[in-house]
Amino acid sequence: MLNKLTALDKTFQALADATRRAILAELTRGPSSVSQLARPMAMSLPAVMQHLAVLEESGLVRSEKIGRVRTCRIEPKALGMAEQWISQRRSEWERHFDRLGEYLETLK
Repeated sequence: MLNKLTALDKTFQALADATRRAILAELTRGPSSVSQLARPMAMSLPAVMQHLAVLEESGLVRSEKIGRVRTCRIEPKALGMAEQWISQRRSEWERHFDRLGEYLETLK
């Protein structure tokens, strides 16, 4: 069971890397070719392609190849799942902090 990653696990795993987050930030401006995404990176094209493969595996990025050009675009649905998970946890944490605050007030 530990070796089986859920879609949410893959999303967070992909977001854990600064290079992949930078690629996603660039893709928020619109679709880009792999070479355009690799240009500002201080790494080889194959390394950027490995990062893109992780992003595609997680569902955060979709790509298509037309001729010799592979174009990538962001897929907001996977990011929405992570956002929903974080929002749910935030609500739980806020309730716990509210209860803690109430308890601390009774100690005064």
